Formats: sequence, C-alpha cells, structure tokens
Amino acid sequence: MTNLRVGQGYDVHRLEAGRPLILGGVEIPFEKGLLGHSDADVLVHAVMDALLGAAGLGDIGALFPDTDSRYRNISSLELLRRVAQALRSAGFTVVNIDATLIAQAPKIAPYKDLMRRAMAEALGISPEQVGVKATTEEHLGFTGAGQGMAAHAAALLEREN
Repeated sequence: MTNLRVGQGYDVHRLEAGRPLILGGVEIPFEKGLLGHSDADVLVHAVMDALLGAAGLGDIGALFPDTDSRYRNISSLELLRRVAQALRSAGFTVVNIDATLIAQAPKIAPYKDLMRRAMAEALGISPEQVGVKATTEEHLGFTGAGQGMAAHAAALLEREN
C-alpha cells in the first residue's frame, strides 16, 4: 500500500537592478534580478514549499530563515538538495512537480528544459518528472508592471507504508 501526498507552494520576489536573474536554477540574461536573502530563485522556492508541504515538513522560511547568515546569497538549488535529503530521510519519493512562473518578461521558453534538468538533478529524479510553465498577467498587477515575479508549484510525493 502506498501513501500519496500533495503539496502546493507559492513565492514572490521583487525585481531589482544589479542582481542576476536566477530562475529554476538557471541564470537568465535580463536587466534585473530578484531581490532576496538567497539567490531569490522564485521558481525553486515555490517548488521547495510544495515539496515540504506535501511531506508535512514545514516551509522554507522555517528551514532556511532569512535571519541566518549561512543562507545569504546561497544557491536555491543547494537548498533544494537539502529539501530532497529531508524528504528521503522522511521516507518520501517525488512522483512529480508542476511549476508555473508568473512574469511579464523575460521569455523563458529557451530555458525551460535547462530549468527542468537543474531541478531534477538537485532532487535526484528524472527531468520528465518536472514540469515548468510560464505566463504573463497581461500587464496587470505587480508582475505585469515588471516590478516582480511570482511562482506557483504543486508536488506529488509517495511514501511506502
């Protein structure tokens, strides 16, 4: 008998000049980057929260607080590796992840496969188990105005009883 668990995650970060733009573990050429304590990878942050929520292991703010200098400018892929280890320790395997980036620009279609591979590698799963999509908000709200980016993610985990 198996135990399936679903989790969802959401994250948002402000765009700011002078920072690299890291999305899904991939640096993307753009005039602004996301502001945050770590590398502010909004897509990976949403994925981590979805995974942690499905496993009942809290959230990234509890595991990697922005008050801890150890996480200053850390790669979100490194944090994702730590989440993967926590999942394995709790007896969970990742069935699949589906993530959506919400941003007016830049276009991420050329980078989606790289993002899928980067996140899959950090989790120790196949890229086919990771879905990455993007949408704009038709110039509405803070994402449409180019002030920031948001991401939603869903994750399905399995734990053997």
